[in-house]
Amino acid sequence: MLTVWTSRHLMIIRQRKHGFVLTEDYRPANNEAKKVASPHISVIVAAKDEADNIEQCVRTMLEQDYPNFEMIVANDRSTDDTARIVERIASEDKRLRLMNIEHLPDGWCGKNNAMQNAVADTDGEWICMIDADCRQTSARTLSVAIAYAQETGADLLSILPNLEMHTFWENVAQPVCSGIMMIWFHPDKVNDPNKPHAYANGAFMLMKRSAYEQIGTHEAVKDKVNEDMHMAYRVKSNGLNLRVVRNDGMSKVRMYTSLRETLRGWSRIFYGTFGTLKRLTISMMVLAVMGLLPYAAVIIGLVGWHGQAVLGREGPAGLFLALGLLGIAAAAMQISVIWRFCPMVGAKSQIALTYPLGCIVGIVALVSAMTKLRRGAKITWRNTAYKKE
Repeated sequence: MLTVWTSRHLMIIRQRKHGFVLTEDYRPANNEAKKVASPHISVIVAAKDEADNIEQCVRTMLEQDYPNFEMIVANDRSTDDTARIVERIASEDKRLRLMNIEHLPDGWCGKNNAMQNAVADTDGEWICMIDADCRQTSARTLSVAIAYAQETGADLLSILPNLEMHTFWENVAQPVCSGIMMIWFHPDKVNDPNKPHAYANGAFMLMKRSAYEQIGTHEAVKDKVNEDMHMAYRVKSNGLNLRVVRNDGMSKVRMYTSLRETLRGWSRIFYGTFGTLKRLTISMMVLAVMGLLPYAAVIIGLVGWHGQAVLGREGPAGLFLALGLLGIAAAAMQISVIWRFCPMVGAKSQIALTYPLGCIVGIVALVSAMTKLRRGAKITWRNTAYKKE
């Protein structure tokens, strides 16, 4: 266990020293990339009951300094003020259009249907798909994204957003659950064309239209609750160039605002991402062993050692003490790693002290994801229930 946490320290050191992070100061090193004219980009947002988020999402995108883009909000059967908010902003800026989606066809997830319809109504050479709860924190996000995509030859570029966390449970759960995804889908492996790892985050995906059509559009993933992951897989399996990159100061997303939302949301993500009992079980065991076992060792070891001393009984007191000290060492190493990891996802370092609690939240979300594997299980998202066949 100590060896594993030591390797995590080394991984963080390598990422800090050599890991690439996209910032608004990025300029392409390739002179040819600099000369490429600004291609037309169609920015697409699918929004269902997003009245609390849609204005910030839309306005921060319209504030981009990129000279050649349009934006469509696909209002997916919202019952709140989402459409009215978008209409008001569209009256101020002709680059923005509202598309109202009134019907969900059988076999489709709502977001996928909304995105499919919106993309079909655009002609951008590139398609930028963003989530309604994502906001740009730099006016250069779009300019930087297209420049980086062109320089790296990306067919699909996914910029990982910084996490915005305000409540206690957000800070406790988000770093742990994000860490699970990092274990399975490390950016270095995703960006390696020789490795099968494929990952994308729907908060910000910039994709060539030709690549979008080659992988079968959203119709190919119409029934997937995590369409971003499945699209990434199809990009890589079709021999196209998939790139994932972290950002600093360019975009943020506040995924959930309560413990209940966090559990439901990550349960859906884990189910849609891993999709098999084997992967979900492995992830749960990793959290249990790496996250909770050190503290169990401390309790068992020190209590056993103290009990032997108080009762004056002969027994393996030395073994109990060794177990307790080993647990303390493993817990200290664990906390030191998480302390350094938290700022990488936008969390405060002190949250590392709550890591065991975050592991429990993650385990509950994984168990919940397992229940969705059974035939006939329902996944409810944004007031729409999807039944597993």
